[in-house]
Amino acid sequence: MGAANIGDFSVTVINEEVVAALLPMQEHWLPLSNLDLLLPALDAGVFFCYKNPMANSTNNKLTFGSMVGTLKKALAQTLISYYVLAGEVVLNNMGEPEMLCNNRGVDFVEAVADVELKCLNFYNPDDSIEGKFVPKKNNGVLAVQVTSLKCGGIIVACTFDHRIADAYSANMFLVSWAEMAQPTKPNNIAAATFSRPCFRRSLLSPRRPAGSIHPSLHHMYSRISELPPPPATTPLSRIYYVTAEQLHRMQSLAATRSKLECFSAFLWKMVARAASRDGNNGKRVVAKMGIVVDGRKRLGNGDKKNEAMMECYFGNVLSIPFGEKPVQELVEKPLGFLAEAVHKFLAATATEEHFLGLIDWVEAHRPVPGVATIYCSNADEGPAFVVSSGQRFPEDKVDFGWGKVVFGSYHFPWGGEAGYVMPMPSPLGNGDWVVYMHLAKRQLEFIECEAAHVFRPLSWDYLNQ
Repeated sequence: MGAANIGDFSVTVINEEVVAALLPMQEHWLPLSNLDLLLPALDAGVFFCYKNPMANSTNNKLTFGSMVGTLKKALAQTLISYYVLAGEVVLNNMGEPEMLCNNRGVDFVEAVADVELKCLNFYNPDDSIEGKFVPKKNNGVLAVQVTSLKCGGIIVACTFDHRIADAYSANMFLVSWAEMAQPTKPNNIAAATFSRPCFRRSLLSPRRPAGSIHPSLHHMYSRISELPPPPATTPLSRIYYVTAEQLHRMQSLAATRSKLECFSAFLWKMVARAASRDGNNGKRVVAKMGIVVDGRKRLGNGDKKNEAMMECYFGNVLSIPFGEKPVQELVEKPLGFLAEAVHKFLAATATEEHFLGLIDWVEAHRPVPGVATIYCSNADEGPAFVVSSGQRFPEDKVDFGWGKVVFGSYHFPWGGEAGYVMPMPSPLGNGDWVVYMHLAKRQLEFIECEAAHVFRPLSWDYLNQ
C-alpha cells in the first residue's frame, strides 16, 4: 500500500523569471476569432507528474537544475512557432480582447515542495494541487511552474488563457515543447518535426453576406451582459477513475452510442437524482447538461488544404450544445433513452453549418460579447454541468527527456454555477478513464454514495499498479 494521503505541506518558490522566444520578432497584432470571443476571461490549468528521473538514470548530470534548464531552453525555442503564447491580451478600440504579439515572454516559476509524489492527494486537487503546483497567471497568456518534490519527482504545470487556446491547442503546444526538449533530437529549431500551429483567422471569418442563423443558436448562446451573479457556494474539484468494465457496462445499455455519450447520460441521471433529493416544493426543476464539441473537422469544407490548416489551427473552435429535461424524467427514464437524447443534441452541432452559423451569431452581436448559455445557468432553476472530452490528452507524449508521465490532468475550476467534467484516458493504458469533476458538494456526495462502484477516488495505489 502507498503512504497515506496528506495535504499539509508547503511549496516554496525559489526562482521566478520570464522566458521569451529565442528569436526576436516584429511586434504585431493578432485579432481573436469570433469563436475566441465567446470565451470570458477564464484560465485553464494542466499538470504532469513524473517519478524521480534520477533513480533509474545513468546520467549523473541529470539534476533538478539541469531539467529546469532543458525546459526553459526548449520553451524559448518552441515559442518561436507558438509566438502568441509569449504575448499579451489587450483591449482594442471596440473594447474587445486582442492579441499583442510583443514577445513579453512566459512567466516561469521554479519551486520545491516538502512532499513525496506518492503522498499527494490527487483525489482532492483543491487540497493538493490548487494554489500549490498549478501557477496563477498574473500576466501574459501562459504561466509555467516546475516543482521539485521531496522524493526527487517533479511536477510540470501550465496555466493558459482560455480565450487564446482551447484544450486541442494547448495539447499541440505541450507536445511540441516536449519534442523540442528531447535530448535525442538535434538541438536546433530546423530539426523539429512537429506540426506548426496555424493562426489564420480568416478560416473562421463570418460569411458575407451573413448566412442564416438557426434559432437554436439563440438558445445555446447568450449575451455576456446577461450573466447571473457569482455562485453562492463554491463547487469542489475531485478526480476519480472509472474502470473499462464500468464504461463497457454503460455502453451496453445503448450499444449504438459512444462511450462519451453513455457516460454523459449516466452522469446526467446521477446529477438529476441528487437534485430530486433536495426537495423542490412542487416546483418543476430541470437539469441541463452540455458537451463540448470541437469544430475543426467540421470546417474543412471538403478542401484538403483547409482541412490541413484546421487540423493545426491554434485558437478556440468549440461549441457547447446542451440538453435540458425535467429532473423527474431523467430519474425515471432508462440510461439508453438518455444516451439517445444526448446523441440527438450533439448531432445537431456536428455540421459545418452549425459552426458557420455560430460565427455569424457572434458577428451579429459584436461588440457585445456572447457566452454559452449553460455557463450562465442559475442554480435556483436546477443543476447544470458541462462535459468536455479529454480523450486526446497527450499524457503519453509529454516526455521532456526524463521519462513518461505517471499522472497528468487538466485543472479547471472555471467558476459560475455550472459544473465541469473532463474524462481523460488513464495513464495505465488499460481502457480506464480518469475523470476530473468540478461540481457542487451535494452532487459529489450523492455520486460518491450512490455510484461508488463507478467513480472511485484516484489514489497512488491505482497509479502505481
